[in-house]
Amino acid sequence: MSDSLDLRPLTPLPQGALTPLPTGKVVDLPHLHSDLPASRVSLLRSVRGTAAWLLRRQWRIELHGTEHIPVSGPAILAANHIGVLDGPLLVAMTPRTTFALAKSELFTGKVGRLLEAAGQIPIKQRELDTRALRRALKVLGDGHLLGIFPEGSRDVGDMAAIRGGAAYLAMASGAPIIPVALLGTREPGQTISDVPQRGGRIHIVYGEPIVIDRTLWPRRRHEVADRTEEVRRRLAAHVAWAEGHTGMALPGVPAPKATAAA
Repeated sequence: MSDSLDLRPLTPLPQGALTPLPTGKVVDLPHLHSDLPASRVSLLRSVRGTAAWLLRRQWRIELHGTEHIPVSGPAILAANHIGVLDGPLLVAMTPRTTFALAKSELFTGKVGRLLEAAGQIPIKQRELDTRALRRALKVLGDGHLLGIFPEGSRDVGDMAAIRGGAAYLAMASGAPIIPVALLGTREPGQTISDVPQRGGRIHIVYGEPIVIDRTLWPRRRHEVADRTEEVRRRLAAHVAWAEGHTGMALPGVPAPKATAAA
């Protein structure tokens, strides 16, 4: 579960393409019910419990700042992205039911069917995916948490550059953005596909909500860009603070993947 909405070049959608949500309210979007039936919420809850148990058997996972997660209502969890464990950890360990945007390439075979059944949202990375946007707003409209990785791919994880998805969804829904710093999901010298050694410590640090006023249509390109930079600064500051708070630094530039011998 990785890789967030890519709204480059932030081309405005036509009026009515998405249904904006009133700030602070959970509303019903009946025309989207077929995408996220209630049964998927129940399945996700049961899968989360098993996944959390398995993850805790492998690593020492510490949660910080869970008081910043609203006890009810929608919110966007905007996490940095350094390793392959980030998506599963965000969904399984967050105290509330959390859906996540995941790159569409993951939705194949048995894993893909499980992700789809659990209500996770495939996102096409190289185009403006309006269906993924609709489903993301449906999750928020039903009062759930939505996980997103604004950096778009696994890398250094310092939030030096992000895409526009988190800010755009916050503007469309009025849902707050909760910064999340993931530390320890990749060790120095590992590739982006490696996992830390068993028994290693992993920190998940939630930060103070970032509130962006809901913006009605039209949401102009420069407005989304301005809000995105505002969010980026806040997310980068949170990751830096989390490093100091936990005493664990980011792992640095990932090692290149080994290539098969000719």
